[in-house]
Amino acid sequence: LPSHPEVLDWLAIEFREGQSWSVKRLVRLIVTSATYRQASTYPPETRDPYNRLLARGARFRLDAETIRDTMLQASGLLHRQIGGPSVFPLQPEGIWSNPYDGSSIKWTTSQGKDLYRRSLYTFLRRTAPHPMMTTFDAPSREFCTVRRVRTNTPLQALALLNDEASFGMARALAGKILAHPTASHSEKITQAFRRVLIRPPNPGEIERLGRLHADQLAIFRADLAAARQVAGDLPGPPAEAAALTMVANVLLNLDELQTRE
Repeated sequence: LPSHPEVLDWLAIEFREGQSWSVKRLVRLIVTSATYRQASTYPPETRDPYNRLLARGARFRLDAETIRDTMLQASGLLHRQIGGPSVFPLQPEGIWSNPYDGSSIKWTTSQGKDLYRRSLYTFLRRTAPHPMMTTFDAPSREFCTVRRVRTNTPLQALALLNDEASFGMARALAGKILAHPTASHSEKITQAFRRVLIRPPNPGEIERLGRLHADQLAIFRADLAAARQVAGDLPGPPAEAAALTMVANVLLNLDELQTRE
């Protein structure tokens, strides 16, 4: 049974009379409420271990589509066009390579801004779903799913670190930071951190990311061929661009990015 039936009654009446049957307005009302925006930290003064009284916010990993869209937004790649046909973003080769399925539809990777449209517009084939969506528990759409199952597996971290699309987002984020060439290493790390997590880093986080940046910079200065491969067409010295790309890659893989707090 619902723990707050009076709230549900009020929302139903508000949906009909106050919001004029607008689902968008109702969702906005809910997500901007003080209750919904609470932190997930357990208040020590409460005696509500199962959160039946909504004393704190729920903590859970975001949906697959939201994670991808958040990464696109942080990297500056997100294309906000609304509507239009489905798109074919990057995915590993061979997903649709079965020669016996009889399908005439082939995965031809989209070009230009279509690569970076919201995940809502990704073409979905139920027999061969997009692997990143599957890894983060997106349903196959073979039947209606009332509530998604959330799992935590090493494949998820590997996908965000090594997938071609994810690494491209890290490179794009590094490019945004390299657009400020006069900034110090610490300032660049802080800018990248704020773009990804929408908060300033604390001194300990700056120190750890600074060590990562210094280590990667030393590695790439000793191997310029690898630096050019990682940096791609980013401007500036390839070792610096590659090192900052690796820092961005780590930031886009943080649990805080993937989790609603």
